[in-house]
Amino acid sequence: MSAAIRVLVVDDSAFARKVVREILQAAGFEVVGTARDGLEALEQISDLKPDVITLDLVMPNLDGLGVLQALHTLPAGTAPRVIVVSVSGSTTGLGVAALQAGAVNIVHKPTSLATAQLYELKAALLRAVREAMLGRAVVPLPLQPAATEHAVPVPLGASPAERAQPLTSAPTAHKLVVIGTSTGGPQALTRLLTALPGDFPVPLAIALHIPAGYTEELAKRLDRACAIDVVHAAEGLELRPGLAVLARGGEHLTISPMRNGLYAQLAFQPVGEQHAPSVDVLFESAAARLGAAVLGVVLTGMGSDGLRGSRAIHAAGGHILTEAESSCVVYGMPGVVKDAGLSQAEAALDDMARLIARSL
Repeated sequence: MSAAIRVLVVDDSAFARKVVREILQAAGFEVVGTARDGLEALEQISDLKPDVITLDLVMPNLDGLGVLQALHTLPAGTAPRVIVVSVSGSTTGLGVAALQAGAVNIVHKPTSLATAQLYELKAALLRAVREAMLGRAVVPLPLQPAATEHAVPVPLGASPAERAQPLTSAPTAHKLVVIGTSTGGPQALTRLLTALPGDFPVPLAIALHIPAGYTEELAKRLDRACAIDVVHAAEGLELRPGLAVLARGGEHLTISPMRNGLYAQLAFQPVGEQHAPSVDVLFESAAARLGAAVLGVVLTGMGSDGLRGSRAIHAAGGHILTEAESSCVVYGMPGVVKDAGLSQAEAALDDMARLIARSL
């Protein structure tokens, strides 16, 4: 697969371009060109038509976010997959914005200096490029404007008749919605959560595979854009209707019922999980604590995290919904759940909020 993948390297640092190019070429990828800023990158994308671009965020003339937005003008199916390669810390907010705008992954530079330490990004970079080619190119989507409290946003895929109907229905047996996602997840969560009304009748708990250090900023950005409240997970946080809790990067999120309510618990255990937060750990915890009162939702993502947890929810009498392949960046996580016969229903992303409301 490597030999067929054409990569454009975009970074304003000559040394960073050199390091990334060497790493990719040594692994058998074809580096078709390099660019020093966003404007040069757009010219190279037009001329060279790469499959993947590695994109720095802070650059002169046109930054990485500008490049992502410009890709929105390309014909459907022709945009390259975008992997952000940037230093964390001061650019964390930009990194989250890039993921929401269509980047499929983010790789940390270990340093901003021109030193050999930069080669430490090798494993993460190669994995990100290979995974990117297993999914669809992402069409950058602008963030929807912040919704007012108790607004009733309607998914874009709804018919005119559906748009005339309220989104929510009276809650039934389900007391909690748990959501799992990975590749393409920040954009998927933005689209889904902004479609929920502020008076959503149950709490939501979310596990997303994303590098540690980005979840707090993502929660803040989602909170500003959504009618529901979105917060970063904290130990002992009470889960209430209309509140979505986003798991911390690097820690598992579990559910604890006590004092007649539901509360978030954070843990580094179990350590054997491939991902932290783990969708399996969240789903299994919810199933163990609430049984049939859990509604699980599996969105776009690489791999099979969530399969074991979906089995636990199904065995406990709860229900599972999956994102349809047509809207997934990577139809991995929802695909394995559906293939296992655990999905009660599926919907494209723009119809998922309505499907959740009907399933409560």
